[in-house]
Amino acid sequence: MAKRADSVVGIDLGKHVLKGVALRRRSDSRFILTNFASRPVPEEFDSAEDLSRELKQLLCDLGGSAKACAFAVSDPSTILRIIEQPDTPVDLLRNALRFNGLAVLNQECKDFVLDVAPVASQVDGGSIMENPSAAGSKRAVQSGVVTQTKYLVGGMLRSQVKQIVAAANKIRLSAEMLQLAPVCSFNAFEFAYPEIFANDAFLLLDTGHLQSTVLIGSRSELVLVRSIDYGGKALMQALTAEDALDADAAWLMIQQGDEGMTEICRGSLARLGTEVRNSIGFFEGQREEGINRIFVSGGLARAEAVLQALSDELSLPCEIWDPLETCEVALPAAKRQTLPNEFVSLNVACGAAFEYFKT
Repeated sequence: MAKRADSVVGIDLGKHVLKGVALRRRSDSRFILTNFASRPVPEEFDSAEDLSRELKQLLCDLGGSAKACAFAVSDPSTILRIIEQPDTPVDLLRNALRFNGLAVLNQECKDFVLDVAPVASQVDGGSIMENPSAAGSKRAVQSGVVTQTKYLVGGMLRSQVKQIVAAANKIRLSAEMLQLAPVCSFNAFEFAYPEIFANDAFLLLDTGHLQSTVLIGSRSELVLVRSIDYGGKALMQALTAEDALDADAAWLMIQQGDEGMTEICRGSLARLGTEVRNSIGFFEGQREEGINRIFVSGGLARAEAVLQALSDELSLPCEIWDPLETCEVALPAAKRQTLPNEFVSLNVACGAAFEYFKT
């Protein structure tokens, strides 16, 4: 395998905003944030050429000197499932999913590029996840005998993969890795909060534009992952009464704590809260441990009213988390001032970059 570069750009290909971070390796476990940027984009790109133009501008905003790039994709069409199977060679299981996905996943997979792998985790709370970009799992051990293995299956439409690769090639960008956004978020949390990741049960709620993702982990193991058909677009439609009010004005009113808008916000978020509560109930019903707090990321987490509404709905503290918690920061003065308002949306891009250095 070729030696990894000492710097990388992590790019989150979101459905509303492209986000990127530029990281430089200082040592095996220390990294420096040298730049970050974001650009609003349409929900769909008509061609690789359209995507390449946006990527080129994003890279320009990041300084324009990327040696390598790790992509993460946020898209409702992707597949991300935890399955439990007898211990099986990865290549054999991958082929079984590709040709008989309907039987294993209840979904046809012929149009998807798939990845699957087991990840061993010590049962007694020791160390941990190896290659979580491919999978998150734990072997069930009874009396020293391996019975079943959990696998995380990831899939992306082949047409989407081709478009991303073609767009990167058009601007001579080395697309070193292509990952799914929820796994990148999980990776970023591991890097930013290693003690919580290794020792506690935790829930990550990433609020995207079209959907939100719930990831529940326990002592380094990814236990549950699910997507919820609710995101920033749904909340904004409620706040603007289907475009009767300007979106920027509605968001400003939420941030300023307008009572009327806050009430609308609470009503809309109740739908998300119900699904998150169901996920917690499922987890706690399967295991003898509970979720005590929720870590929120994504654009919606910028508003205190959103965090408070979710906290009240779930009767649990909901707090933002910083994917750059353990990174050094070497930013221009102007960028340094805006980082406190932007880091909450950089978790996926950071996770993609971290995984590049780990692999």
